Amino acid sequence: MATGVKRSIPAEIWVLVAAAFLIALGFGIVAPILPQFAKSFDVGVMAASAIVSVFAFVRLIFAPAGGALIGKFGERRIYLTGLSIVGLSSALSGLAPDYWTLLLFRGLGGMGSVMFTVSSMGLLVRLSPPKHRGRTSSLYGSAFLLGNIFGPILGSLMQGWGLRIPFFIYAGAVFIAVLVVMVFLRGGAGAAPIPGETQPKMTLQEAMSMPYYRALLVTGFANGWANFGVRIALLPLLAAATPAIGAKAAGIALTLFALGNALTQQATGRLIDKLGRRPFLVVGLLWSALVTLPFGWLDTFWWFMILSTLAGAGAAFIAPASQALLADLIGSNRNGGQALSTFSMATDLGSISGTLLAGAIADAVGFGWAFAATAFVLGVAALPWFFVKRPRRA
Repeated sequence: MATGVKRSIPAEIWVLVAAAFLIALGFGIVAPILPQFAKSFDVGVMAASAIVSVFAFVRLIFAPAGGALIGKFGERRIYLTGLSIVGLSSALSGLAPDYWTLLLFRGLGGMGSVMFTVSSMGLLVRLSPPKHRGRTSSLYGSAFLLGNIFGPILGSLMQGWGLRIPFFIYAGAVFIAVLVVMVFLRGGAGAAPIPGETQPKMTLQEAMSMPYYRALLVTGFANGWANFGVRIALLPLLAAATPAIGAKAAGIALTLFALGNALTQQATGRLIDKLGRRPFLVVGLLWSALVTLPFGWLDTFWWFMILSTLAGAGAAFIAPASQALLADLIGSNRNGGQALSTFSMATDLGSISGTLLAGAIADAVGFGWAFAATAFVLGVAALPWFFVKRPRRA
């Protein structure tokens, strides 16, 4: 069975998987030290969190343009351009002389990030066999997670090298990924459209008319708030501010999150294809809410690690099911750039809201209430799935 699944996955998917691992490895190295690097410029928790949120904010405002560029130049070219911008941004961030310059360079990285993430989503939609969309999404996500498992460990070990060196390592990993895609992913799906040829499009109006797409936007917002905002911005700051945990524990916690996610995805990818998308979205959101609530209250080293691992397992239900459902709605032979970029915008809006609002709550009343607010957002996001009919697969 495993051999059959492997053979049914196109070689181009494996190229994207290899590139995803390299990108995540570099990002994982930077993630544990990014908020601390911002705080080294003598700013508060909210300002340090803004280093994460500005990345998402630029992604948010540039997402519509990114979708239009994909329609004009093709997924592959925009993917490579976006990755190159991310690599350049990382190198420049490592050279930043002050907080505001760092904020500017991180914003530049957000522009490149939305270009390569939306184009990679488009490539996955085009290339994934319909019967294995959950499995393909899980495989791609697992590559990111493996990078996130090893990256934070390396990042924590590199803290003795200073806070700037990891940014240059991240840039190097991204440019290696660019070379991998340039060499092994040529022509075919994702190439620039041929003049005179048109491709059926899913309009945003059509997507928004579907209740399950609207529910998916709410899920993306909550997932962005919790897992792309609060987890990255506040988790390292919570560890550093709690003597019983310690700053170096942030890298271990992020690794355990990724490990719990990767191990759980080995089962969820196949089950999503077999049992459907909606049940796993509900379970993932409620599970994530339950394990996020005690963060900041159970402020001991071992609870910090256990909750991080369980949070990773909960996220493993959300991401593959969301990606597979998007592919179901769009279909393999349509241009879904508008729907994909809007979903990306919902996720980034959640990331921005999470980092800023939860950061403000942490400044005002403590980390415990910031994570409690995050748990509330995750729980509320599960509600729409109880009121939508099961979608038919494209």
